[in-house]
Amino acid sequence: MPAIGLRARVALAAAAAIVVALALLGVAVLAVLRAQLDGALDRALRERAVEVARLAASTPDLLLMPGALEGRLGGSALFVQVVDRSGRIVVRSAGLGGRLLPESAATRAALRDRRTAYADARLGADPVRVYAAPLGELGRGPAAGGAVILAGTQGEFEAVVDTTRVLVWVAALVAAVLAGALALLLGGRALAPLRRLASGARVIERSGDASARLPLPPARDDVGELAATLNAMLASLERAREAERRFVADASHELRTPLTALRGNAAYVARHGADPAALADLEADAARLSTMLDDLLALAREDAADAARNELVDLDALARAAIAGDAAAEVESAGEALVRGERAALERAVGNLVANARKHGPPGGAIRVEVAREGDHVRLTVADEGDGLGPAEAAHAFERFWRGAGARGEGSGLGLAIVRAIAERHGGAARVDGARFTLCLPAVMELSRSVRTTRRHDPSPQLPH
Repeated sequence: MPAIGLRARVALAAAAAIVVALALLGVAVLAVLRAQLDGALDRALRERAVEVARLAASTPDLLLMPGALEGRLGGSALFVQVVDRSGRIVVRSAGLGGRLLPESAATRAALRDRRTAYADARLGADPVRVYAAPLGELGRGPAAGGAVILAGTQGEFEAVVDTTRVLVWVAALVAAVLAGALALLLGGRALAPLRRLASGARVIERSGDASARLPLPPARDDVGELAATLNAMLASLERAREAERRFVADASHELRTPLTALRGNAAYVARHGADPAALADLEADAARLSTMLDDLLALAREDAADAARNELVDLDALARAAIAGDAAAEVESAGEALVRGERAALERAVGNLVANARKHGPPGGAIRVEVAREGDHVRLTVADEGDGLGPAEAAHAFERFWRGAGARGEGSGLGLAIVRAIAERHGGAARVDGARFTLCLPAVMELSRSVRTTRRHDPSPQLPH
């Protein structure tokens, strides 16, 4: 069975809502109408009973004259029956013919309990409303001490109620049809921008062109916001695809250099035989290629990894482990610096920062690692005594395969990119200011106030903050 479209569902919902609303309104209207009609009939019966009681008390002979009890209540027939204190009929309406008003609880209440009462009954096939009232016991008429019983037919009232009920249901059906048609019309117009978005998305899906964009509707409404969000997502995908393309191109270029050197040295060994220099070159090329592949795999793992595991890691301990055995390095911290994440990944990030300082700082220069609390984050900063990066170079420092103009020695250009990827996966960030490279991660507890400084060598000149 085919699924019902959104437009049709909206139209059906609108029609159903109209039907339910009008049905509830109709029930309320019919209840009020019936209560009003019943109340009007009860008042008319009571007023007519008062007239008959006055006639029986003042001029009882006139009560017995033909036509004295005849009358109508609006459009309804009125029947009157007067009985004495024993319940025998004294006089009754000619309209009753050979019929008698039914015995009811109202009649018994008027004769026995001497009080007025209402009751519903049937006169033949017609529903009637009965009202009975006791007559005064003083007087010379035959009805003294008896009761007057009145009955008004409800047939015409029922006809009014039935007609109203039919009108309510007809109005509900007509309103439902109109509401459904109007909902279809307005729904079609409202969903037109969504259909255009879907059409544009299908075109992009078939072409695979991430540079294409979805059409923006003229109105800046929810659909316009959705289109803008989807276009922003497409722009992000385009940037990611371009970054992936550049990454593949850069990786191919960077891997080609050690591979070419490795093949050349292998060919030399094949022609001239092995010698210590050639074997050393082979070993160096293989090590460089292995390091680059390891860095590439690390970046790939960071790109594909889920959120970091919830391990408790002390950055102060990681910093001390990273500089272990280096007499030119020191750690300055303000107590424990606990964060949550993957210990192995954070070890690599801290190690890459320290290795970067060793490589690009002056030979024999001091390296200082600072671990401190900044609000709800822990900051780990590695500084060397070099000139550092200028603003233009700092903007590219954490890009993949980027190496500064003054970089010394061979390298993959991936170390700092790995640091940033690890930081972002842990909900933090990496930044650079001159020769100061900082890893900033969310903290998990208050740091102690005591400052601990570990010096592995004689004091070296302090670096500016």
